[in-house]
Amino acid sequence: MGLPAIDWNEVWRKMHAERPAPLHDRGFWDQRAPEFTRHATAGDYILQFVQIMEPKPDWSVLDVGCGAGTLAVPLAPRVADITAMDPSTGMRTLLEERCRNQGIDNICIVEGGWQDDWVALGIGTHDVAIASRSLLVEDLRGAILKLQKHARKRVYLATLVDDGPYDRGIVEAVGRKLSLGADYIVVYNLLRQMGIYANAAFTVTRQEKSFADLEEAVDGLRWMIHAMTPAEEARLREYLARCLVRENGRWRLPQARVVRWAVLWWATDETQQVR
Repeated sequence: MGLPAIDWNEVWRKMHAERPAPLHDRGFWDQRAPEFTRHATAGDYILQFVQIMEPKPDWSVLDVGCGAGTLAVPLAPRVADITAMDPSTGMRTLLEERCRNQGIDNICIVEGGWQDDWVALGIGTHDVAIASRSLLVEDLRGAILKLQKHARKRVYLATLVDDGPYDRGIVEAVGRKLSLGADYIVVYNLLRQMGIYANAAFTVTRQEKSFADLEEAVDGLRWMIHAMTPAEEARLREYLARCLVRENGRWRLPQARVVRWAVLWWATDETQQVR
């Protein structure tokens, strides 16, 4: 089958449907906001994304699915202004606190998500639109067109490569199936099918976490298992008790993991006739 014969949006839709239902629930993100923010700001992802983006001081930026400002906060001193959109009250509250504490006054925080009417929300056209690890959408083509409409210069997407930050061994050890949706290559192929010749770069982070004891390990890794049951937690403890290795007075998993995210970007003035 040639590239034009495959409906890549339908491939995305089917794979996206396998993702856990809580990921689409605003309440889930409200509850997870503090923990997610600590996890999202760890590692070198932010620095690497900003290096790929090369922000300009006169840019206005739309950050869709901004969370608690994973990118909006470090970008604030590098650009003119940012519209940071997220449907989660918990995430927006944390972002408001970060802005107050750091004296940031060029971020406009908006309640909204992919399914909302951005025109009704007053989301105008920006120089750049970014969706960093936030493509929780059923209709990927529609999301891309939406970003394209609101960006006069560039669009940046950061999306999953392989298992992303998840450890498949841990998820399967508790008896769950790891269903993360589509890998970045589906996004890239859909962009090509739409007439968008996207650039591709990758952030690369080596994850090698250590823990003081088994309890800290369980608490530090439970985020991978939503609503973990007592039986699943028991299996997680058993798995970690077998696998953790003692080193320098700490406990770590035997192998470090390399986590990659694909950053796909394109100039919108070169893609005015996208399909």
